[in-house]
Amino acid sequence: MIQVDEKEIIRRLYFIKRHSIRRIAREHHYSRKTIRKAIADASVPEYHLSGPKACPVMDLFLPTIEKWLLQDRNRPKKQRHTAHRIYVRLVKELGFTGGERTVRKHVSRLKQNYNEVSIPLEFDAGADAQGDWGEALIYLDDKPVTARVFCMKLSYSGKPFVMAFPTERQEAFFEGQRRAFEWFEGVPARVSYDNLTTAVLKVLRGRNRIEQDAFIAFRSHYLFQSHFATPATPREQGRVESLVGYMRRNYFVPVPHVSSFDEINRTLLERLQEDDNRPSPDKPMTIGEAWQEEKPKLLPLPPIPHRCCVSRPAKANHYSLVSFDGNRYSVPVEYQASRLVLHAYAWKIEIGCGDRIIAVHRRRYEKGKDEMAVEHYLPLLLRRPGAFPYAKPVRHMPQVYRDFLQALSQHHNGDSPRLFLQVLALGRDRGRENLEKAMSQALQEERADVERVRQLLLDDGPRPAVKSTGYLEQARVVLPDLSRFDLLRAHGAGGAAGDVQ
Repeated sequence: MIQVDEKEIIRRLYFIKRHSIRRIAREHHYSRKTIRKAIADASVPEYHLSGPKACPVMDLFLPTIEKWLLQDRNRPKKQRHTAHRIYVRLVKELGFTGGERTVRKHVSRLKQNYNEVSIPLEFDAGADAQGDWGEALIYLDDKPVTARVFCMKLSYSGKPFVMAFPTERQEAFFEGQRRAFEWFEGVPARVSYDNLTTAVLKVLRGRNRIEQDAFIAFRSHYLFQSHFATPATPREQGRVESLVGYMRRNYFVPVPHVSSFDEINRTLLERLQEDDNRPSPDKPMTIGEAWQEEKPKLLPLPPIPHRCCVSRPAKANHYSLVSFDGNRYSVPVEYQASRLVLHAYAWKIEIGCGDRIIAVHRRRYEKGKDEMAVEHYLPLLLRRPGAFPYAKPVRHMPQVYRDFLQALSQHHNGDSPRLFLQVLALGRDRGRENLEKAMSQALQEERADVERVRQLLLDDGPRPAVKSTGYLEQARVVLPDLSRFDLLRAHGAGGAAGDVQ
């Protein structure tokens, strides 16, 4: 096969010097067929195989490789064969003697043959959104933790939402969607998901699904339609899949060091706000501008947000503790024998009796932990003061409680537990949050005593309005003239008292 520079010589001889094909062939030793091809086409010559090359080593193993790649199409994307894994299996299982580079070349060619062409899609404003979970590494109090990140993206404007959770459970799934709808300031008409177990109870033939009752109730609250992708077809969730990768590369690089999930989620919202200035896909505007155009087409938010929790009947043990998900949460001892209901949210645990919430705790995800409020054991501690120094709820009190108890001990010595329990009794009427504020202020004033806390709680509480009767505004109070007492003192010292009128 001649090169492009040889083509140029032939073409110059023929077109410029007017040599005949016979003369060029005789003087330069090219075949007439080659000369005619050079005259007809000046492009760079390409080599074409007349037939496939024989691969005596690989030909025996190609059917096996094709079989494995075909089986991978029905498996999760992250658990499919890589070229290296195929090479290792061929060596170990089938005694392959070729090189890994050869295997990689053939696997790449076979995978290209299996690639499917996708159809470009276009959605109307407010018509669709896609939601899914992703993972990202964070350092929580300097400990590596894998955060589960809920991602949702509006299909028209491309406006994204992400929120980090410690779990992918149903309560977190609902909470993430509720926060996404509030971020979008509306609800898309349809939300597309993968076949999440928190939404789908059973996958049936085709598009049919048996959905979780709790998910149906959530969907009914916000009045959107749900759509589930065909199993093992990530291309149907392309928009949210790209968001999962984007958030991991841009929001979590470098790996964030945070003290709580609240902190990382505040940071994520700031980054999402900045992304409004990025170009919207396939539109001559930014994401923020496209969202402003889409927002009026979204369904309105309901007046009351959905209660994003799972509820379970519960009963306290003889320590007045309710067990849930491997941890225990305290309730007031008065309700130890009552029928209770536990509401598990993504971030908190509420325990109710009838229509009343009797205990609220932070949600713990580590196993074998106890969350106790010392106020729940107050009646027992008042009756059994000797147990105060050894009581577990006392030893695990909030820091402001411990500081206040220490300040009491400095001034009242052995009587401090009794006085501290009196302070806790004040908080039962005014609430724990108000009690902690009152304790903090009393400590700042260096007046850690029962009466000061009572005074602060009364000052912060609601005061009854005094109804005006009208005559009080007209009353005139005449103040005494105190200068007459100065005259009396002066005459008492040097003159007659009788001269004072």
